[in-house]
Amino acid sequence: GIEERLGDLIQREVSELIRLEVRDPRIGMITITSVDVSPDLSHAKIFFTVLEKDKLPDTLQGLGRSAGFLRSQLAKRIKMYTTPELRFAYDESVERGDHLSRLIDSANPKK
Repeated sequence: GIEERLGDLIQREVSELIRLEVRDPRIGMITITSVDVSPDLSHAKIFFTVLEKDKLPDTLQGLGRSAGFLRSQLAKRIKMYTTPELRFAYDESVERGDHLSRLIDSANPKK
């Protein structure tokens, strides 16, 4: 649907904007894993992972501070009636998946 397409587009654009335009030192190496766009297209929840877990609080703060800038840049790149409000959330599913695969590996020792 439109939410998924918009989510994919936001994921690509925001990844690029963070890499090229955002100058906040608190935002280091992050990967945007997915974007959930609300059915009314007014909000986008952007899930990310961070290379250095101990920097997560700073990263979240930096992303929160940059959200307005990112939204205004998105508005220039994506021609829409209204640009969704951006919220960032740490994606714990990647960590859980990694943890699960380690558990499975330890339960199935290699022959």
